[in-house]
Amino acid sequence: MSEEKRTELEKLGEFGLIDQLTKDFKSTQTSTVYGVGDDAAVLEKNDKEYTLISTDTLVEGVHFNMMYMPLKHLGYKSVVVNLSDIYAMNGTPEHITVSLAVSNRFPAEALEEIYAGIRTACEMYNVDLVGGDTTSSLSGLMISITAVGSVAKDKVVYRNGAKENDLLVVSGDLGGAFMGLQVLEREKEVYKANPNIQPDLDGFDYLLERQLKPEARKDVVKFLEELEVKPTSMIDISDGLASEIMHLCKASKVGCNVYDEKIPIDGKVSTTAIDFNVDPATAALNGGEDYELLFTVAQEDYDKIKGNPHMTVIGHMTDANAGTYFIDKQGATIELKAQGWNHFKKD
Repeated sequence: MSEEKRTELEKLGEFGLIDQLTKDFKSTQTSTVYGVGDDAAVLEKNDKEYTLISTDTLVEGVHFNMMYMPLKHLGYKSVVVNLSDIYAMNGTPEHITVSLAVSNRFPAEALEEIYAGIRTACEMYNVDLVGGDTTSSLSGLMISITAVGSVAKDKVVYRNGAKENDLLVVSGDLGGAFMGLQVLEREKEVYKANPNIQPDLDGFDYLLERQLKPEARKDVVKFLEELEVKPTSMIDISDGLASEIMHLCKASKVGCNVYDEKIPIDGKVSTTAIDFNVDPATAALNGGEDYELLFTVAQEDYDKIKGNPHMTVIGHMTDANAGTYFIDKQGATIELKAQGWNHFKKD
């Protein structure tokens, strides 16, 4: 008798699992323009616009730790990470629904704090809370948010539009959220060893904000529109720069060269990384949770974006057969690997 086939989730990873689970689904509705496989689903809205829909779930003990995540910040962050997916389609978020699974160790006042953060995010990004669900949980807190937005049909940007020789561009700077998490984890361990010692968080404000209260880059979408630049492909950086580059390359069937010296890293990120014996480039490539936008533009658009303080060209796309490579500061060429967050990795 043959053994039942067993594929470990760790081996597949999040996106491999999604591919495997959804490969046999066929779209039957004429309103479905683009289903699984991008930052958001794209549905027919009217003659001029598409509707965008994206869902993200944050789970206690996996995505956040109640020891150092303030509840109001958690509510805020849970909204922002969803809105980021709408911006990654070059769209504008408009509505959210919130589903909450919560154990009885949380009083009503705790949930009010979470919703205060959700309300602040709604006000900041001009979106409406229009529904959701609340249920009990036997294993801590879980927040699932669905974001709904819209985009003009001629402005929508997918992951699969990058072409050979397109420039690879990133907004903001990278690695801050990862290093903020390292600081919080260090102080958590110190506290567990001696609860009488106060956490030493002085000087880490920027890193902590990047981790605890990230912002979605709606400003970058606006800048691109003002510059009259439509990216050829785009994705948000949630699982690490390397992982997201690989997604763009896979979807667009291209390769890339990414240059270490071009990756924007804040000075505080660099010094903190070195203190933690982490290569700053590693924090940027594999850290994740920066929620910056990674996109490609045609070479002829370079003059429009050069010098913009919110955008940095970090490489260019190549023929698919040329592979995906990271060129370090010494000029050594290293094959780029997606070593970012794996939701199913065993401890």
